Amino acid sequence: MFKDTKAFSSFSVNDLKKARDFYGKTLGLKISERPEGLELKLGAGAPAFIYPKPNHTPASFTILNFPVDDVELVVDELSSKGVRFEHYDMGDIKTDKRGIARPGGKHGPTMAWFKDPAGNILSVLEPGS
Repeated sequence: MFKDTKAFSSFSVNDLKKARDFYGKTLGLKISERPEGLELKLGAGAPAFIYPKPNHTPASFTILNFPVDDVELVVDELSSKGVRFEHYDMGDIKTDKRGIARPGGKHGPTMAWFKDPAGNILSVLEPGS
């Protein structure tokens, strides 16, 4: 039934202007404005949709993962743009002072988590690590 459909993800924010600035300027993603919200163009053109919600509650899980070649380089670049990285100490997942987790092996890739202006959690990760 769904094998050929072009599915997409969507999530809410409490301020579309802040979301547009963050995803467009800070992260450098292509954005199309629609009457209902913002469409992000991810990677090879895969879409994600951002919609406004007055009673928005930030997601308590990672809503978008951005695979990158070098997490440290991306953390430095985003930090220079004012992005703050999260710090975790959850057993197998522990971040360093820069907010980078290097669990390796069976515990996952090198990753760093950060939030958008609405408090939704995003990550950058090295898929092959």
